[in-house]
Amino acid sequence: MSNPSLVTPALLATFALLVGCATPGTRALPAPDTRTVDALFAPYDGPGLPGASVVVIHEGRIVLRHAYGLADLQARTRATPETQYRLASLTKQFTATALLLLVQEGRLHYDDRVVDVLPGFPAYLREVRIRQLLQHTSGLWDYEAFVPESQTVQVKDRDVLELLARADHTYFPPGSSVRYSNSGYAVLSLVVERVSGMPFARFLHERVFAPLGMHSAVAYEAGSSTVPQRAYGYATGPEGFIPRDQSPTSAVLGDGGIYASVAELVAWDAALDAHPLVSADTQRLAWTPATLPDGASSRYGFGWFIDEDEGRVRLSHHGETCGFTNAIVKYPEQRLTVIVLTNRAGGEPWRIAQRLADLWLPARAEDGRHAPAQTRPWPFESMPNAR
Repeated sequence: MSNPSLVTPALLATFALLVGCATPGTRALPAPDTRTVDALFAPYDGPGLPGASVVVIHEGRIVLRHAYGLADLQARTRATPETQYRLASLTKQFTATALLLLVQEGRLHYDDRVVDVLPGFPAYLREVRIRQLLQHTSGLWDYEAFVPESQTVQVKDRDVLELLARADHTYFPPGSSVRYSNSGYAVLSLVVERVSGMPFARFLHERVFAPLGMHSAVAYEAGSSTVPQRAYGYATGPEGFIPRDQSPTSAVLGDGGIYASVAELVAWDAALDAHPLVSADTQRLAWTPATLPDGASSRYGFGWFIDEDEGRVRLSHHGETCGFTNAIVKYPEQRLTVIVLTNRAGGEPWRIAQRLADLWLPARAEDGRHAPAQTRPWPFESMPNAR
């Protein structure tokens, strides 16, 4: 790529071709019986139930696109594939991409010390590097640990620096181990602002969402942005579902503040394969897990968990926040992606995503079957602090 800061006409043409294939196409692809899919989403489908939206993309084409239940219980608004959910930690892959763009342009380096880039970063964290924030190997404390349950004012990304200053050491020496950290991705959003000279939400809009045609996707800031087809979050109460759309940490953008729909995320998935934003080599680096000093794999790259499932590379992420639980699973070699977004706390949409993926993945050669989805572990389940 001669100028990685620009989306070239050639790349745009390739990207448009892939997105153009992601509509009901000219050749039929295998599809499961609709009753099989509906059964997976039965807990989300019915009167008065918070809902779910799902998309399956196989070989560049949408092979399943559907929604269940309600996006807004009070207004009785049905969920659709265009409904926008708070992505929670699925946001991290976008935050990581913002960093990749800046590194690709030579404005930042993975091994830069954060304290040298970001004014106000606590001095005791002077050995923490950009790469370690991306890979959850920084050892940073969780900012949530310093937010009292009684707090009503929402925390913003900038506040995370003050919260981190209340500690005086990391969980472990930076780079020596792995521990999931929302703090790291909140700090990365501040790094993007500092290096780019523009607010994080604007950077995402101008450099990621708009070029990909994701015109409704937004890093949501109350009072300054809108979510036109917004899903509202819920939790289970003693007498049914109760509103749980916001918490004191819901306004932090870098670790979980994007709203988007499964319809828009089709374009995002196509971009991951066609590389209109970052080069193939850069994307490959994002999908390479860190190696720890003892030689073990961290099973996390830049905004993605990475593991193997029945001998296939599996990229994934879960997202859990106040009123929303989401999942994405991507098999890059099989060109298969499943995204499930829900507007309720709890549930395990990653299990649903895996069972859907299995409908398009070849079964194991030895017995012609997939191992049960519920018995195949997800990498986040064994990473400290990842739930």
